Amino acid sequence: MITEPLMIQTQVADNGMSNGMVGQAITYEKIPTQIYADSKDASRAVAQEIADLIRSKQKEGKNCILGLATGSSPKTVYAQLIKMHREEGLSFRNVVSFNLDEYYPMQPDSIHSYVRFMREQLFDHVDMPKENYFIPDGTVPPAMINDFAQRYDNKINAMGGIDFQLLGIGGNGHIGFNEPGSLINSRTRLMTLDHSTRAATAMEFGGLHNVPKKAITMGVSTIMNAKRVVLLAWGERKATMIRSSVEGPVTELVPASYLQAHPNVAFFVDVRAASELTRVKTPWLVDTVEWNNSMIKKAVTHLSLTLDKPILKLTTKDYNDNGMSDMLAAHGSAYDININVFNQLQHTITGWPGGKPNADDTYRPERAHPAKKRVILFSPHPDDDIISMGGTFQRLVDQGHEVHVAYQTSGNIAVADDEAFRFIDFVVDYNQRFQIESPAAMKIFEDAKAFLKKKKDSEIDTPDVRYVKGLIRRGEAKATCRFVGTEHFHFLDMPFYETGTVQKKPIGTEDVKIIAELIEKVKPHQIYAAGDFADPHGTHKVCWDAIEGALSQLKHKNFMKDCWVWLYRGAWAEWDIHEIEMAVPMSPDQVMKKRMGIFKHQSQKDGVVFQGDDSREFWQRAEERNSGTAHLYDQLGLAEYEAMEAFVRWHF
Repeated sequence: MITEPLMIQTQVADNGMSNGMVGQAITYEKIPTQIYADSKDASRAVAQEIADLIRSKQKEGKNCILGLATGSSPKTVYAQLIKMHREEGLSFRNVVSFNLDEYYPMQPDSIHSYVRFMREQLFDHVDMPKENYFIPDGTVPPAMINDFAQRYDNKINAMGGIDFQLLGIGGNGHIGFNEPGSLINSRTRLMTLDHSTRAATAMEFGGLHNVPKKAITMGVSTIMNAKRVVLLAWGERKATMIRSSVEGPVTELVPASYLQAHPNVAFFVDVRAASELTRVKTPWLVDTVEWNNSMIKKAVTHLSLTLDKPILKLTTKDYNDNGMSDMLAAHGSAYDININVFNQLQHTITGWPGGKPNADDTYRPERAHPAKKRVILFSPHPDDDIISMGGTFQRLVDQGHEVHVAYQTSGNIAVADDEAFRFIDFVVDYNQRFQIESPAAMKIFEDAKAFLKKKKDSEIDTPDVRYVKGLIRRGEAKATCRFVGTEHFHFLDMPFYETGTVQKKPIGTEDVKIIAELIEKVKPHQIYAAGDFADPHGTHKVCWDAIEGALSQLKHKNFMKDCWVWLYRGAWAEWDIHEIEMAVPMSPDQVMKKRMGIFKHQSQKDGVVFQGDDSREFWQRAEERNSGTAHLYDQLGLAEYEAMEAFVRWHF
């Protein structure tokens, strides 16, 4: 079924507005979509809508029937609702909830169960009666699943239907666990999970082999019968499916597209998740835009890549034929615009990421002075430094800068059990061979080995095991630093990370303090930090939040006036070409040396714990990304390099 485009009015977010949203644009979107600069702002808006509905129902003396989702997307919504309960007296006594889904089979007390998730994220923190929340039962005998599913739907209908349904969206467009191929009239049922869905959750289960192959899910029909539906999406990994759902045809291949037919639906997304929407990617095609320098650069690079023509070959006709005639009217000839954008891109390229001594730095991305800089390279995990900016790391060291690497977390949950076994056997055998007496230390390793021998898939590693796994990653990080040529490494072991599970604690004052103390000690001229914010609850984002908090505390210090902050991306994505402010080229030899540096992280080779839906190793992903960036510059008509690492400057 294909629906005709609808002309709807939507809003676009901006940091400059107090409510997180700004502006209005006319666009061809088939679902009302609200774009926020930050997932926190979007989550607060959704939580407020839910709270208003609960209070409205209370005044009417009625129950409020909520359909709830799990996963990382709604976590901040639930946190906001808990805050309203504690600070504003929001009561949940009249709330009845039905969860979308549950893995099958799944014990309710498992660390992976959605029963446990909902209790930890919401139910245990509000005054909602236990008998008022319903979650599909992952322990139902196979022969009774159909009967259970029918009773689940009947219970929803008996309550008068769902008043407000909260959704996330899968990387393949699923809602609930309604995978591609699900029909619009589907009801609650047992569903076989798509491989991409299982791969996306492999991190939480400690490997794909541990992820259940099935789930009980509320059907598309049940979702469509809700009186109000709100879907959340954060990060660029959701961008393609948001575009398909909002702008594409209604198709069973993208179950979220069914929502185009819902009379009261809205998508709440952040800027990255909205990045493929027409009004974000090419806003000049749907509305009048302000042709400032940033927009010109975005439009010209997009036009060049779309037409597969170098920037300097773009013509007036190219601009006019692609909706950019008003740019020419405002800013002159195609020739002048081409030269301007070409020069801007050329000025981002530098082989001197720390600045080139005794050189005119007018058109260089970094300052020439001081010639020798103190640098802190923040690495969320013990390998992000070499994977994400290994070539730049090497350049900074080779060019004589004092480079400190700060490993923010231990990375212990990403070490496989057999790696820990191998390490423990070495330590125990070595101590026995040389008759080294250290009872306390030996007990740590012996207890860790004893636990691993009987460990169940659902069990969390003990502190002893996490200590051992942390030592493995620490040793690999040291080896990488020595390979590159620096002995300035710092292991911060930020407390928020140390839970033994993918689910982390909220960032605390101690996390920020650790970062601030290191910055104040080193007094850097440059800071490099991970800017991969795809998951607002992911380790990269939380680590950045701690850095940002520390910078906020220290910004009044004199040494901070001369400190520049550069953001790099992870192994999965790169900055868009128009965003890049510094591009560091690499020769074939430098690419190979970076690969050798990545190889120092032996526990992350040959099938890592958190592979995700990409079966390639980290060095392969990194090289493809770096060569892809270089190819973009080549396509735009600039010099051709083997590979490039890219950065965006963050301003206080």
